[in-house]
Amino acid sequence: MADVRDMYMIHTVFRREFGLMPGLVRGVADGDTERSEIVGAHLDLMCRFLHVHHEGEDVILWPLLLERGGESTRSVVPTMQSQHAAIEAALGQVTESLSPWRRTAREAAALADACESLNASITVHMALEEEQILPLAEKLVTHSEWKQLGAHGRALFTKQEFPVCFGMAMYEADREVTKSVLADAPFPVRLLAPRLAPRAFAAHSRRVHGTATPPRAASLT
Repeated sequence: MADVRDMYMIHTVFRREFGLMPGLVRGVADGDTERSEIVGAHLDLMCRFLHVHHEGEDVILWPLLLERGGESTRSVVPTMQSQHAAIEAALGQVTESLSPWRRTAREAAALADACESLNASITVHMALEEEQILPLAEKLVTHSEWKQLGAHGRALFTKQEFPVCFGMAMYEADREVTKSVLADAPFPVRLLAPRLAPRAFAAHSRRVHGTATPPRAASLT
């Protein structure tokens, strides 16, 4: 059956990167378009990461749970779907403010506030998902079906973005969980990803956070 530990990896990424986002936006000096482009590109990547992650759950996970879980899933999956809709609306508010700010580095307050609202919504959602959905998925979803979630996400990132995103996940992940995530990958990926992804994220993090070792998710709660 499904090994859901990789979901905790992804949630840690979202807790850390979206938790740091309002401060990153507010830290850009008014009119500093070089810095707003760096932070804005990171925010755009994270918004797409979150959207793709939830899209995979909408398309793959919720139908499986509703089909197999009976009353135990019929009571919680609609809540998950409703929260996804609310998060998607919050993402829309972020992206609406992002483009002009990224271009001009003006009026950061609206974008930072939208990032705070989005972070609050995903924090509540992830906690409920970890409490109620993941224990159900371990019982009701097969290993191969669960792996479809990861495949869905990987297919929608560029070759340059994927190592950065995987490095984000590896940054706070247990080595055994990382090994499990890569177990079904082609041999070149199993060989190279553990070496290249942390380097890709470290370089990305230096540009965005000013350090290769940004604060860990637990320190932001």
